[in-house]
Amino acid sequence: MAVPIIMTVPVFSTLCNAAFTLRRQVFVWEQHVPPEEELDADDLTATHFVAVSEGEVAGTLRLIERADDMKIGRVAVHPAFRSRGIAKAMMLAAMAHAKALGCDRFYLTAQTDKVQFYERLGYVAYGEEFTDGGMPHLAMKTY
Repeated sequence: MAVPIIMTVPVFSTLCNAAFTLRRQVFVWEQHVPPEEELDADDLTATHFVAVSEGEVAGTLRLIERADDMKIGRVAVHPAFRSRGIAKAMMLAAMAHAKALGCDRFYLTAQTDKVQFYERLGYVAYGEEFTDGGMPHLAMKTY
């Protein structure tokens, strides 16, 4: 099994466009998120990460700088590459990137069935469950 290469890519570059295609596949087609909710204005200013494995864009996420923290979102892994540690590798790369910029506080909203994954990375859920994209979510942050 190949170790993925995790890199940042410019918005609308060839690799970022492949990441947007992957997001559409995972969120819109697989999870039935309304298409108009998947891409948003944050994509224009976010730092986009892609994981490349076996010559393919296997995963993606975005990092959004906010006033008090960095928000990680749109974490997606291609179905053929799941259960290989790609999401974890991308999360760790994004967090290391933010820490190198001087930010060590992170926020995300997790689909409730993914909460344990994020807890293993040091995130703590808080607040009430809410619906986003038609699925239950919990807010999570690091301390």
